[in-house]
Amino acid sequence: MRKNFILDTNVLLYDPEAINQFSDNTVIIPIEVIEELDNFKRDMTELGQNSRVVTNHLDQLRKEARLGEGVQLDGGGLLRVFAGECDDFLSKTGLSPSDSIDNSILNLAIFLTETYPQQPTIIVSKSINLRIKADALGIYAEDYEEPRNGQPEFISGFYEIPCAPAEVEAFRTKGVHGFRERTFQPNEYVLLKGDADSDSSALGRIDGDAGTRLVPIADVSAGVLGVKPLNLGQRFALDALLNDDIKLVTLLGIAGTGKTLLAVAAGLHKVLVEDKYNKLLVSRPTLPMGRDIGYIPGDVDEKMRPWMQPIYDAIDLVREIDRRSRNRSLPPDILESDEIGIESLTYIRGRSIPNQFMIIDEAQNLTPHEVKTIITRVGYETKVVLTGDPHQIDNPYIDAFSNGFVYLIDRFRDKKIAAHITLTKGERSDLAEIAANLL
Repeated sequence: MRKNFILDTNVLLYDPEAINQFSDNTVIIPIEVIEELDNFKRDMTELGQNSRVVTNHLDQLRKEARLGEGVQLDGGGLLRVFAGECDDFLSKTGLSPSDSIDNSILNLAIFLTETYPQQPTIIVSKSINLRIKADALGIYAEDYEEPRNGQPEFISGFYEIPCAPAEVEAFRTKGVHGFRERTFQPNEYVLLKGDADSDSSALGRIDGDAGTRLVPIADVSAGVLGVKPLNLGQRFALDALLNDDIKLVTLLGIAGTGKTLLAVAAGLHKVLVEDKYNKLLVSRPTLPMGRDIGYIPGDVDEKMRPWMQPIYDAIDLVREIDRRSRNRSLPPDILESDEIGIESLTYIRGRSIPNQFMIIDEAQNLTPHEVKTIITRVGYETKVVLTGDPHQIDNPYIDAFSNGFVYLIDRFRDKKIAAHITLTKGERSDLAEIAANLL
């Protein structure tokens, strides 16, 4: 039975390809949603880009048939832009269709239900309030993603495995250990822990080609450019960051766990010391926390400086630590180097990025579609590192479950080209760690 799916604006801003995700059903976009999309068309953020993708797609479809009457989609469905008048079904509830776009969507859903009772009508929206109002009016509504309950569970990427002291010593001697009773995902990390009396332990990584074979990690205790790992999770993270065979690294953790600092230090080391990559490219979504400060004067670099300041802070800290070390490796004018690039994600579409060490900071603010756009830009021999905290999301159209960062971690968890580490211990300061856990 064909269903009618009414799409809210936030669904199209979240995924500009959403109209193709409803199989052979009818996808309905109210004319008010088109008007709301038009408000984003000059926006230079990812939302503006997604708005333009949607409107350009609709413009192509209108050449095939009238949008008001319905256009056939590739997946067998039908797309219709609804611009007709319908009776006011909301007046008896105290609401008016003209008061808001949400109300006009609710009124349209009731109209379609009355007009086509044999076809279920469903509102698809990422707005919780709209879904609540729809439920109160007896209208079926759902999130664009599958509904989920509770808090998301994030994989740690490493485990502590108890074993006999003799097995720990054998692993240290032979450099390999096999598990007989369990398997792991590629590039997961393991702490082999002997009994309390022996106090013996060893660190290893699951070989990318086998889920039972453990190999030693690199000795990263000395750190890079003076930045040393301060806990077990950071040691595992630094091993993944410095391993050239791992092309995708995701670092998840609360504020102060060292995600960005470790990634920047490893990237500078790989580019400026080892000369493994041609360039260090660092970027992050341009989304404000709280109320935006409005127009920023100046050229592109000056406009981007406030957004990228955390990256500059991390580079300055690495430079200062390196300056104090005995073996100084970084040039004093590092930020002026052509081998360092700090750019906005807004302009990444259409590019090809070969042989670079690429860091995407604050990746929890990206949608799955935006993450796909970024990763598919990666060229030959490029390594990509994404850092983020799904509990600190500033994008109003995603949440801790539906953001692109978590989506990417889940999709790549069984790929030998990728590694993931969840950092749990804050190292910025005692105050920062307590605040991250309590507030």
